Amino acid sequence: MARALSTDLRNRVVAAIAGGLSRRQAADRFGVSAASAIRWQQRVMQHGTPEPQQQGGDQRSGKIEAHADLILGTVETTPDITLAELQALLADHGTEVALGTIWRFFSRRGITRKKRRRTRPSRTAPTS
Repeated sequence: MARALSTDLRNRVVAAIAGGLSRRQAADRFGVSAASAIRWQQRVMQHGTPEPQQQGGDQRSGKIEAHADLILGTVETTPDITLAELQALLADHGTEVALGTIWRFFSRRGITRKKRRRTRPSRTAPTS
């Protein structure tokens, strides 16, 4: 993903526009596109600053987080439920999600779904 241009450059372009240059003239002076100068000026008028918005990040976890109580309650009552069964349960409630989405849901909470057999106690180490 491309990086945003520096805030300093954005501020200089906006200051030049405020100083009387047209947006296209300011863009030519600082070597940026006219569209960028126009967007930065619009951003100043709407938000008061030409700083870029945050890029990336989670956009879709809200879909499964809306059902957090259902998922966690089901796991508490049925601890050996599989991810595929949880996927079917969510589909019954009108939310289609992939297994990876459910996996990340548990990962954010530090819950592991690994099914391991219990190991027997060591015969050589003392038990307390």
